[in-house]
Amino acid sequence: MRWLSVFRKGLYPPSGAKVRVCAFVFAVTAGAFVYGQNPSAVELLRRVDDNEIYTTIEYEGEMRIEYQNKRFVKTMKAWARGNTDSFIEFTNPEDRGTKYLKKGGRLYVYSPDTEEVMLISGHMLKESMMGSDMSYEDTIENEKLSARYDPVLGGSEGWNGRDCWILDLRAKKKTESYPKQKLWIDKETGDCLHYELFALSGAKLKEYTLHRVEVFGGRRFPVEIEIRDLLRKGSKTTLIMRQVLMDKPIPDALFSQRNLSR
Repeated sequence: MRWLSVFRKGLYPPSGAKVRVCAFVFAVTAGAFVYGQNPSAVELLRRVDDNEIYTTIEYEGEMRIEYQNKRFVKTMKAWARGNTDSFIEFTNPEDRGTKYLKKGGRLYVYSPDTEEVMLISGHMLKESMMGSDMSYEDTIENEKLSARYDPVLGGSEGWNGRDCWILDLRAKKKTESYPKQKLWIDKETGDCLHYELFALSGAKLKEYTLHRVEVFGGRRFPVEIEIRDLLRKGSKTTLIMRQVLMDKPIPDALFSQRNLSR
């Protein structure tokens, strides 16, 4: 599950296809649903997956990074189509012209300083993206949570005054970056209000918290989330989406390496 998938989960799918949000974009949500009795863990996770899906997305974004008593604000335009295609262009003065392309499971970056396109791979994927609490690795996962994790319903618990289902996830493969996850899912709205990512040892690595949701065409969608990398002392990143457009056609040419250096 990811609120980050416009790059993941962000940016998105071919016409007629459906894609997960999670991208880098800024999205982990579930559609509104109310259970009269305890749901099964599998059903609850399926609903989370299903409601992170849309055809395309386009938005203007803001990334507010607070680190060691300093604050940085980065702005961007982002597009996504399908699970594999996304494009982000930063527009703030310090980073203007920096572009990211996710294509075919690979992540590329264009720097206007060097005027070169570079493939981000290997150990570089674990590095911070633009100084934020997200790693490059966080932005490129494509598969649904249900394909990667086995869920267990952990009962009920409150989160910021909301009654939530607790869903504990265990990775199916040893190669997962986060072998364990814990989700707080609002019983009334179905929103994933908070989730935590853990190492195999049980050490908590990251936290994601939902701050604001808007409704687009009857769909509840997260437009402001907070991310904390707990290995970075005194750090948090807030992602905000504005001018959101969903399910509109996006030209193929946008998701090309040629467009990176244009």
